[in-house]
Amino acid sequence: MLKVDTKNLGSVAILCLQGRIVNGETAALLNALHRQSDVSAVVLDLARVSTIDAGGLGVMLELREETQSKGIDFKLMNVTKLVSKVLEITRLNSVFEVTTGAEISSAVSLGHPMSAMELAHRA
Repeated sequence: MLKVDTKNLGSVAILCLQGRIVNGETAALLNALHRQSDVSAVVLDLARVSTIDAGGLGVMLELREETQSKGIDFKLMNVTKLVSKVLEITRLNSVFEVTTGAEISSAVSLGHPMSAMELAHRA
């Protein structure tokens, strides 16, 4: 089961995912993204993702396309070795923008809002 914890930093929404991004278990991710309004960037934190399959990749591509069509940046952070390998094998590592997330994580823990412009410059 996929759990999603949302953190908003000003105009940046960070969706912290825990569990499996697999076919049939992505409703929580879709719902969390659709609840975001007035954001200029969405970041998926994948640090606690244990598994990803083709259905999960499809949903991530769908979310990327949906956000970008609205002018919203879409990034991944804390990509695990497993997810990184899947992205590499499927050649989606050239499609998804990945950030280390160190600056974002420290901003979350300190409670500082961060604009999309700051996020873009730190990536």
